[in-house]
Amino acid sequence: MQSYVNHKYENVPQQVEVEPNQNDRLIVQMDELWSFVDDKGNKQWVWLAIDAETREIVGCYIGDRSGDSAQKLWESLPSVYRQCAIIYTDFYSSYPVVLPSKRHRAVGKETGKTNYIERFNCTLRQRVSRLVRKTLSFSKKLENHIGAIWSFIHHYNTSLPARSSFPF
Repeated sequence: MQSYVNHKYENVPQQVEVEPNQNDRLIVQMDELWSFVDDKGNKQWVWLAIDAETREIVGCYIGDRSGDSAQKLWESLPSVYRQCAIIYTDFYSSYPVVLPSKRHRAVGKETGKTNYIERFNCTLRQRVSRLVRKTLSFSKKLENHIGAIWSFIHHYNTSLPARSSFPF
């Protein structure tokens, strides 16, 4: 059974497939949340970017909480977002180093400019049990941890009303 799970998670694509947003102004919200693999000393940070209009996850990287990981999140965005989007983040110090200053806006939670990504973080913790802080279903293997998160992101993006073939 475990080898089946390992095989499934190894084959989950680790990039997003998004439909180009036809809006003249692209707005992205970015944030990061922590989790751990095997023990609480092995923190893994899930770096995420969401399109504020479509609610699609448009970028993701799982790693440490360094500037290199912020750079990997930036690189995970489709090129149209890297070229055109206004990006809202919290005040974490890695974002201004990596993001283009003319399009980066560091804001507090009270502004509401990061509400969608903060809400998605809650959804991710709710739906991917290995991200809950006190749980028995934590990941023992980093590859499975990453695979489970990416699997959920793909499921989430395809289930959005704009992408779904089902009428809502």
